[in-house]
Amino acid sequence: MIIRRPIHINITSAILLIVLNGVHYSNMAINHMEVSSKTENQKNTTNVDFITNKQKSQLSDVSLCSTGGNCSELPAACITCNFNYSCIYGQMQSVTCDARPNVQCHGEREFKRSLLCRYCWQTESWEHSCVLKDNCNSINSYYFTNCSVWSDLLCLGNRKFQKRLRCNWTQGYKWSTALIISITLGGFGADRFYLGHWQEGIGKLFSFGGLGVWTLIDVTLISLHYLGPADGSLFI
Repeated sequence: MIIRRPIHINITSAILLIVLNGVHYSNMAINHMEVSSKTENQKNTTNVDFITNKQKSQLSDVSLCSTGGNCSELPAACITCNFNYSCIYGQMQSVTCDARPNVQCHGEREFKRSLLCRYCWQTESWEHSCVLKDNCNSINSYYFTNCSVWSDLLCLGNRKFQKRLRCNWTQGYKWSTALIISITLGGFGADRFYLGHWQEGIGKLFSFGGLGVWTLIDVTLISLHYLGPADGSLFI
């Protein structure tokens, strides 16, 4: 014989439990909506910032190129040219160039330019500028740095490139100081002593600057940077 016991249900507790669960899931939904809204706002803000920076960059390029002068005198960054990459190295060639669409200039927008057949990384040291490093500790060591060609020079390939440079190592010797000492006290070998050439300094001292001839030679060598510090470092 099975005896069934009556089940007593606390209606108030059940209703309270249902209400609490409803509030919990409502809060979760609200939090999810807030997070989604914040993420969307961040994306929109990022897109706006990207567009703004791009527009600023374009406006900056236009302001630099729009000099108001002749189109044929624009720098290389403001024109596009039809280069002949099959040219013979070292020979002059003539190319057709056009001013960029957003550039404002006078005269014909299509013109001719002459250039030497070579890549930008093959330009001379005075035709490009490089980022120099001052943390080298030896004159015989090298480092790689970024270089860029001058704006008025046309060349093949990328205008920015990497180059291997010798360390600009210095021990504090000043070229101006060495030259002044050579002019005023060079007859006593003071310039040689200052640069660390002790043996030559002693010989110069006891010969009274080679009767003036050695003094003039050292002044010329220092002024032309042919005579430098004995440790191999460079002038400041």
